[in-house]
Amino acid sequence: MTSASTAQSADAGRAGSDRTAAGQPTTDQAAEAATGGGAPAVVRRRLATVDARLDGHAWLATAVVVAIAAILRLVGLSGPKGKIFDEIYYARDAYGLIDKGVEWNYKDNGPSYVVHPPLGKWLIGFGEWAFGYQDAETKISVPGHLTTTAPEFGWRIAAAVAGTLSVLLLVRIARRMFRSTALGCAAGLLLALDGFHLVLSRTALLDIFLLLFVLAAFGALVLDRDARRRRWARALEAGLDPSTPGRAGRPPSGWRNWPWWRLAAGVLLGCACAVKWSGVYFVPAFALLVIFWEVGVRRSAGVRHPWRDALLDELPWLLLAGVLMVATYVATWSGWLFTDDGYYRLASRYPNTPGLSDTPVIGPLINLWEYHKAAYGFHTQLDEPHKYQSWPWQWLLLGRPVAFYWSGDGNCGAPQCASEILLLGTPLLWWSFLPALAALAWFGLARRDWRAGAILLSVAAGLLPWFWFALDGRTMFSFYAAPALPFLVLAVTYVLGAIVSPAPAAAPSSGAPPGGSDVADRRLVGGIIAGAYVLLVGLCFAYFYPVFVGRLITYADWSARMWLDGRWI
Repeated sequence: MTSASTAQSADAGRAGSDRTAAGQPTTDQAAEAATGGGAPAVVRRRLATVDARLDGHAWLATAVVVAIAAILRLVGLSGPKGKIFDEIYYARDAYGLIDKGVEWNYKDNGPSYVVHPPLGKWLIGFGEWAFGYQDAETKISVPGHLTTTAPEFGWRIAAAVAGTLSVLLLVRIARRMFRSTALGCAAGLLLALDGFHLVLSRTALLDIFLLLFVLAAFGALVLDRDARRRRWARALEAGLDPSTPGRAGRPPSGWRNWPWWRLAAGVLLGCACAVKWSGVYFVPAFALLVIFWEVGVRRSAGVRHPWRDALLDELPWLLLAGVLMVATYVATWSGWLFTDDGYYRLASRYPNTPGLSDTPVIGPLINLWEYHKAAYGFHTQLDEPHKYQSWPWQWLLLGRPVAFYWSGDGNCGAPQCASEILLLGTPLLWWSFLPALAALAWFGLARRDWRAGAILLSVAAGLLPWFWFALDGRTMFSFYAAPALPFLVLAVTYVLGAIVSPAPAAAPSSGAPPGGSDVADRRLVGGIIAGAYVLLVGLCFAYFYPVFVGRLITYADWSARMWLDGRWI
């Protein structure tokens, strides 16, 4: 990992902290302003973003990490045979969406009552459409429109693609945040080598799609932050006086300067909520990030009233992003809205259900709302005990993983064999999350670094709401933590960056610069430590790989991997 561009360099940390008080120029500002040199150097530094030019070496390194992720997720994707765990629901619902536009119960020949929005199942269904679908119970066998493969491949390929894309996104997001290709690739590699992420990427469940859209929305907001800072930097270079009241003290506001990435984030959050409603927990968190970042850029530019101006300027754009989010969510229900076959779609078919309406135009929306009320009631009353349920405080400790598949059949060369798919995070990585979050909070406070705050707030949005639901005894599972996973990996990556490149020591009283050799030595040792950690995570992943993919091994080898045998079995 190169020291010049690591995440925790003092200059990058301070540039993100926006510590300059509004209207209080520093010595550097005053000196450069006196020379008429455009935007002061300190302001240019604080508004600096990652160079947008194409970096071939960075993309090559990204491609290597993504290729590793793709190979791990695609090889042997058709095994095990048949539907495992909740594939029994989602693969069938997905086929119904492709076939009839709504989830359909082919045994009863009627609409299915489902409690999750349709987008994730649409994505699974596209894989079935392309590669074929079979269901022995309902005697359905449909060839693929592109090619016909094992049916399991058809309903799992979308999850594999989503998992691989999330690794790609994390590499690029981390590189942009930490200004380091090495740290970006480290973040992507850690995610690619996580067993929890791998299992979700190889099964037709919804959570990997939720993870992908939440991470993509966060990435869009990071791009929006950079775009808005470049906008202010250009305006200041052109002679803008930020202390001027009104529109004259703001950058140009033509359509080219609209916050397009922020609006894209609204669409992506709509997609996240259209996979699972838990995507909504990230909406207030991400809105806060936008406000904080907009206040920060105005402080850096020298705006007299950064909070007031940020709220007046940006709230309308946030409102528009919210409208796009809602519109996107409703659009994913098009199959239900524009056909008459969906559950609760027509009031005449459910005469004993109050609140439904067959009024033209508005009736479908009323019925959709009633459907949502019924689904919400189901979720709030979900308290039936389950063998693999767990509590939120157990998730990061791997207190109760979920067994997706188990078989003792097959010839492994021993009297007893075992084949299991266990939703288990790579232990060394997951047991690093809590220490990393504590260190991240410390560094964030000490360095006032925007990256630490963004990561911590995103982790909180992904985990803390479930603690509230735990008070009611709601049945929960460890895969509810999926959308928080990329941000937990970013927390670990941040700490690795701090180890590689610690904050430089202050100059001695003599005025001589700090010793370069000591800094280089610390960075060398830090690089060795960080590299060794990533290597150990890889070795830990390789050891547990058989129970991530259902490989047939001896019972003794399987038992040796059940480190917390009272909770992992």
